[in-house]
Amino acid sequence: METEPMNSTSKRSTSSSLKKNSNVCYELERVFNHIDEDKDGKLSPSELQTCLRTIGQDLSSEDAEAVVVSSDSDGDGLLGFEDFVRLIEAEEEEEQSRSLREAFGMYETTDGGGGFITPKSLKRMLSQLGERTTIEKCEVMIKRFDLDGDGVISFDEFKLMMTL
Repeated sequence: METEPMNSTSKRSTSSSLKKNSNVCYELERVFNHIDEDKDGKLSPSELQTCLRTIGQDLSSEDAEAVVVSSDSDGDGLLGFEDFVRLIEAEEEEEQSRSLREAFGMYETTDGGGGFITPKSLKRMLSQLGERTTIEKCEVMIKRFDLDGDGVISFDEFKLMMTL
């Protein structure tokens, strides 16, 4: 029985979310190959640093090294394509989380401790957006996504709501 080389197996296991969109995977591969200045199929910390500098992000040598070390799956001190994809996905998830946190903050209560969306804070934000509604209608809206039944929307409930 013949076994496949480790590399082709690991390429096949590249993130399922990217497999769903072959165009994204193709574009990431093009970016990876462009960044890979010495064409060794791996990204060094300096190649990563140079890439980020070209898009206006400053990353110190130490930080570039730390990023590579934290994302390097085979311990060779370099990022393979699969490592690069996971790094990009993690960054996208982090950006999505920041965006959701910002959106949540717009609706979040300003009364007391915050940390949740109340019918009153929902009504206030909807009013600012030009939508007239009542507290009762806001209570009904909140009830649809209030998983723990506490009458308010937590950030976790908001994240779930936004994915539906």
